[in-house]
Amino acid sequence: MELAKLSRISMKHLITLHVMLDTLSVTDSARRLCLSPSSVSKTLSQLRNSLDDELFYRSGNKLVATPVARRLGPSVHQIINDMNQMVSQETFNPALYEGCFSLAMRESTFELLAAKLTAKVLKIAPNIRLTICAKEGIGFDGLVRGSLDFIVLPHDRSQPPITQQDLVWETLIDDQMVCLMNSTHPLVGIETITMADYLAFSHVGISDADLNIPFFEMQLAQQSCQRATPVVVPDFGSAALMCHHSELLFTCSRHWANSACQAKGLVVRALPFDYGKVAYSLVWHRQSMNDPASRWLHQQIVECSRAAFE
Repeated sequence: MELAKLSRISMKHLITLHVMLDTLSVTDSARRLCLSPSSVSKTLSQLRNSLDDELFYRSGNKLVATPVARRLGPSVHQIINDMNQMVSQETFNPALYEGCFSLAMRESTFELLAAKLTAKVLKIAPNIRLTICAKEGIGFDGLVRGSLDFIVLPHDRSQPPITQQDLVWETLIDDQMVCLMNSTHPLVGIETITMADYLAFSHVGISDADLNIPFFEMQLAQQSCQRATPVVVPDFGSAALMCHHSELLFTCSRHWANSACQAKGLVVRALPFDYGKVAYSLVWHRQSMNDPASRWLHQQIVECSRAAFE
């Protein structure tokens, strides 16, 4: 163990690295840490010398973390969590808590959950700061790096993340998939939609680089069947908009179809096959539950989600 080298690295250096990995901006990091940009730059320079690595380099007009910095991210996040527990009060008091949390969810989940969750959390913890971003902008890698605390998303239960990386999945509520279409769509007048009917029309697909191919798509491929998906969008709302103005079909969550503003005016029909198990799930990094504030927020998300989906 190189104690002399370790003695030159303080919590100030680790916290600065942690925030820089999240913001990739000296200015934004300085604002979050209530420091000047020059102070952040000086701390980074000291850490670069101690680790003998550039840590961040400029590519065009943005900063990019080096492989060493990205590799250190999860360990630094855990060290900060452990230190926070040591200095925090034994009993967590949300009314006095002044920390911040970052959540990601699909835009389709914003309408179902975000507003109700925010109102509930701010009522109990008025000084908390919540950053809620779109899932397509930051994925499971954000949980591993420590720049994201929780992700809420609807998904096929057969779709685990491509790499588990110590992530924990908790089902908030089970759901089922339905088919959405324009009210003037030719299939609206058909009493029972068959597989041939379903495959005869083009579909809107949803992109997600973090999840594997849905189980039902693999089942279709095994039967030498394939959906025509000429349009792929990042979220349910965008897909519903496409259906309003075309004969495209959209396979989506029943909970979302029954309550979302974007789905109003579209016709909901049962699928002509067993899609498989689907759910809304909460995802987090296993180590984050060492933090009492994270455990409290986890409880609020679970309670609010289940109430919203009743």
